[in-house]
Amino acid sequence: MTQNSREIRMAIEANWREYLSKYGNLFSSSSLSGSSPPSVFVGSYGYPKVLVGPMVPPIHGNTGILDIPEQWTGKSIEEIVNFRLKLIRGIQKVSIEQSEGRFIESLQELAMSTKPTDSEIQFQKDTIPTATIDGENAPFGPIGEIKNAKFSSSSSDNKIEKVYYDKDLKAADAVLNLYNSGIEISKIQKCFSIGMLGKQRKLVPTRWSITATDDIVSKSLVSQILEYELIDSCRVFSYDHLGNLFSVILFPHRWIFEMQEAWHDGNSIGFGADREDAKGITHPPAIAGAYFARPEYAVPVGVWQIREAIRNAMKWKPYIAENLDDGINFASKRMSVSKPEWLSKGMLLNMLKQKPISDYF
Repeated sequence: MTQNSREIRMAIEANWREYLSKYGNLFSSSSLSGSSPPSVFVGSYGYPKVLVGPMVPPIHGNTGILDIPEQWTGKSIEEIVNFRLKLIRGIQKVSIEQSEGRFIESLQELAMSTKPTDSEIQFQKDTIPTATIDGENAPFGPIGEIKNAKFSSSSSDNKIEKVYYDKDLKAADAVLNLYNSGIEISKIQKCFSIGMLGKQRKLVPTRWSITATDDIVSKSLVSQILEYELIDSCRVFSYDHLGNLFSVILFPHRWIFEMQEAWHDGNSIGFGADREDAKGITHPPAIAGAYFARPEYAVPVGVWQIREAIRNAMKWKPYIAENLDDGINFASKRMSVSKPEWLSKGMLLNMLKQKPISDYF
């Protein structure tokens, strides 16, 4: 019998509390010793003065997996939740204009590190272990106000170091430079967030830096795609991950893009859709997803899972459809939302009715 979202969350929470019954003292202390993945976080509350600091687990060794989403494909929802809960977030209130100074520069060195960095942190008071999770917010571990912090020296990534010291390089160009040189998106986002990129540097809340980095990279990729020849068939790519089913339909046409998502909301199903053409998005974004969430997706774990799932979908051999209608039929088969429902909630058909300017010559 399939568990519902609440039952899944309760099971994860029960297992986590059992873990805390053995190791809870590590998460409830005024001092912390461990290896940061490496990881830094910039909050948005109180902007333009925000809470900034490292994320460190109370364990030493190879902790990289705890904050590298690119390595989470194939992991269970419980494993990923546990990764997040094990990271203790140290914080200090800092102005976003303060992209220099001993504390911030130590975090920038942390973000550049090629491997987990041994860290020692003293808090103003004992941290409190996270003992509950919910279905609305991404899981986070304990938070503690930093009294002082020390980080061991470690080797920096040369590619990141190069753009860090190039203060004539625009932030967007720095992001693309790092992306095209093979640096993980998640690492680029951290560097962007902690004020390491661009001419006029400042701290950027983590969730904003995620959006900004994805936007910069996406626009660059779209500009390249616009130069490609039309494909010769309709292709459907699919991938399952963390209780989400992703389907990507490519078909021969000038550049247009639509994303639709549907999710279980109690006893009903919610929908969302958005679209763009070669001009880009000329309206406020309507959604930030593009996936069908089943009850197994019991805890939100971040937008990274959409990006990585689509990447994985595109690695598999696609279904070659006879035409777009056949492709939509195939993509809809495994979903509990019917083809007519998908089409009625989206804007794809109207977009296809718009004639390209070449039709008038």
